[in-house]
Amino acid sequence: MSAAQETFASDLSAWLGARSFEDWRAQFDRDGYLIFPNVLTADQLDEVKTALAPWLAQNIRGRNEFEGRESNRVYAMLAKSSVFADLVTHPLALAFVEADLGRECLLSACLAINLHPGETAQPWHFDDSHYQWPRPRPSLGVSTFWTITDTTETNGATEILPGSHLWPEDHIEGAIAEEDFSKTAKREGDPGARPDAMKAVMPAGSLMIAKGTLWHRGGANVSNENRLIITPQYCPGWTRTLENMALAVPPYVAQTLPPRAQELLGYSIYPPFMGYVDGRHPKRLFERD
Repeated sequence: MSAAQETFASDLSAWLGARSFEDWRAQFDRDGYLIFPNVLTADQLDEVKTALAPWLAQNIRGRNEFEGRESNRVYAMLAKSSVFADLVTHPLALAFVEADLGRECLLSACLAINLHPGETAQPWHFDDSHYQWPRPRPSLGVSTFWTITDTTETNGATEILPGSHLWPEDHIEGAIAEEDFSKTAKREGDPGARPDAMKAVMPAGSLMIAKGTLWHRGGANVSNENRLIITPQYCPGWTRTLENMALAVPPYVAQTLPPRAQELLGYSIYPPFMGYVDGRHPKRLFERD
């Protein structure tokens, strides 16, 4: 093992425990997801909640069945507070993201999802479906799920289908459909209920990492409490991001963020020169101010 690899392993040992990174990654490739409980401290959680509070206070509800009519979604998060950059660039998350997608990966989306009591189960979906490449295939994304509150059996914990990242199906019963983006159409009952679904029950401050091809959905919130997560999602550096980060996070804001966050927003180059601006590295834009 090289000195760099030893440093890397040491930095992650608090979360990986006695198992090697390679062992964890083999599990990730087999199951399509990993869960690490209690990654964030209480102080870190308080900082995130404080930064998010004014945006949740607007209580803007979802526009359709996919967003969730009893949910709040907060987008363009790195434009709202640099606190969220700590989640986006967290070394544990990025270790698995970069192992799958390469060091030149990009932040494809980053949003908070707050499920209110009474929210129904989301349609089944996989996060890199927008690329419209037939399955089975390698994942073209990695999604991370940070629990800001506990996720429980009753408050809408994310439901996953373990191993489904390897399935050939592009559609399953209860999967997302065009009408799920309608402002008026509503689903009746829960057509996606399955006995093989697993609820990702985690204490606040935990991290779930999932392959972009893993079938999952937000659960129904039948409790009397909100369920809050933040989900940074990543893609290879040669693909288009879900959220247009160049517009979502203006350059004057991006300039204040940590260097790795800047790279993930697109202030980086995918070799040999994809991503240049006026023939130059995009970070040179910051030198003009």
